[in-house]
Amino acid sequence: MKKRILVVEDNPMIVKSLEFKLTRDGYNVTVAVDGREGLRLLEKEAFELVITDLMLPFVTGNELIEHIRKNNPELPVIVLSTSNQEETIIEAFEIGVNDFITKPFSPNELSLRVKRTLNIH
Repeated sequence: MKKRILVVEDNPMIVKSLEFKLTRDGYNVTVAVDGREGLRLLEKEAFELVITDLMLPFVTGNELIEHIRKNNPELPVIVLSTSNQEETIIEAFEIGVNDFITKPFSPNELSLRVKRTLNIH
């Protein structure tokens, strides 16, 4: 059975890129275009991985991650962010993300990190 990945990202170009690459890698991909939709999907569906941006409309990536850690602490989370500020990266790891990828990113690097994260969990 295909592993299910929730992608929470508001940039349509990045969504298309992630959907294309992850689907080709054999994953079942569900997309939420903002944090509020991401929370709704997490409440009603099961996923093996969440990939989220930090800067999202309505509910931030950090709020989404905090919700995941409180309600489903074993669910791995990978953050995609344009921020390469050390403070932002450290904060993301402190609230419990499993990996952090800075945009722009290589699709092959993303594939490797997704595969590694899913194999660990």
